[in-house]
Amino acid sequence: MEIQFDNPVQQEIWATIRALNDAWTVGNPDDLRHYFHADMVAITPTDRLRREGAAACIAGWKGFASAATIHAWQEREPLIRVFGEAAVVSYYYDMSCDMGGRTIALSGRDMFFLIREQNRWWVVADQFSSTPA
Repeated sequence: MEIQFDNPVQQEIWATIRALNDAWTVGNPDDLRHYFHADMVAITPTDRLRREGAAACIAGWKGFASAATIHAWQEREPLIRVFGEAAVVSYYYDMSCDMGGRTIALSGRDMFFLIREQNRWWVVADQFSSTPA
């Protein structure tokens, strides 16, 4: 199911999020460099400390993608709030993958903070976690 937004700015932001998720789930995680700002910060459920900078963030996503065989990824119920040249995007996700010799289903929530710089949207922060029990 393709998600559509009436607002062209929201459409542009959602296209950015979709493209970056495609990069690490079905494409080449190194392509995240086209979406992650050089000064990006991420809080992840598996890292004790925050990841600082695009290189560290790309390494984290790339590490997961190389450790897992991703069978399916889907975003649900996206919410986009635009604040001038900044935006917050949150959504729920479902994923199926093989990891550690078994197939697992994961679900969670993700929240990105983006800024518009040089006429395009860049992710400057991300925080994601599994869905609470």
